[in-house]
Amino acid sequence: MGHGKLKKFAENETFRCLLQPAASDVLVKGSRELVLNDHPIKGNWGREMFGNSNPIVLELGCGGGEYTIALAQRHPEINYIGVDIKGARLWKGAKYATENALPNVAFLRTRIEFITAFFGPSEVSEIWLTFSDPQLHGSENSRLSSPMFLARYRSFLRPGGIVHLKTDSRFLYEYTMSVVKANALSIIKSSIDVYSEKDLNPEVTGVQTFYEKMFLEMGLPITYMAFVIDHDGPYVYPTDFDADHWLEVEGPRRSFSHQPAAKQ
Repeated sequence: MGHGKLKKFAENETFRCLLQPAASDVLVKGSRELVLNDHPIKGNWGREMFGNSNPIVLELGCGGGEYTIALAQRHPEINYIGVDIKGARLWKGAKYATENALPNVAFLRTRIEFITAFFGPSEVSEIWLTFSDPQLHGSENSRLSSPMFLARYRSFLRPGGIVHLKTDSRFLYEYTMSVVKANALSIIKSSIDVYSEKDLNPEVTGVQTFYEKMFLEMGLPITYMAFVIDHDGPYVYPTDFDADHWLEVEGPRRSFSHQPAAKQ
C-alpha cells in the first residue's frame, strides 16, 4: 500500500462526517454462521450525525462522493449520505465536506451487502445508484437493482421512497426495467439517453461524476430511471430479461471500468 493511501486512511479517522465501522461491529457469530447485527447509528442518523430530522438520501457506491456533495449543496434542507467500501475514495468526499463545513453531508464506509445494519424503518427517503457495476458476468444478486437488494432497501425506505438509477450500462438499465416490470413497480421517469431529454429533473443532467464525463466524451449515452419500490410480499426475479442480447449490445460500447478482471 502506497504512502499516499496510508495518509488518506489516517486522515479519514479525523473526519466526523465519515463513519467507518469494522466488519466485526455488524457481523456476529450465530449458532451456525455469521449474522448481521444492527449498528448503534441505525435509526439515529438524524440525531447523532446531523442534529436534525430532515429527510435522508443515500448514494450507494458513491466513490469520491461527487454526487452526494453536489446534491447536498443544491439542497441544504436534505441530509445526504454517500456509501462506499473504498476508504481512499471516501477520503476525497469527506475531506471536501469537512473543509467546506457542509453540515448535511456524511459518508459511510461499508459493504452495501451490510446496508440494513445501518438504517432503520422509514429512515431514508431516496436512494441514488450512480454508475454501479452492472455485474455483466457476475451473479444477478450482485446487481444493486436486483430483487434481493430492493427487498433490503424497502426495509428502510419510507413509503413512496424513490430509487434513482443513473448508468452508462444499457445492460443494467434493461435488467432493472425488467425487475421493475416483473414486480409492477411504479416508474416515475425513464430515459435511454438523458441528454436528449428536455424535461428531466436538473439533478439528473446537472450533476456529473468523473466517470460520467469520461463516458460522455467516449460518446456513450447515459440512461436514467426513477421508480418506487413499494410492493407487498417478496420481490420476484424477471423471466423475460434477455441477458445474452444485452451483453451483445453492451460489448461494443463497454468502457474499461466495467471489463471483467483478467484471469491469472
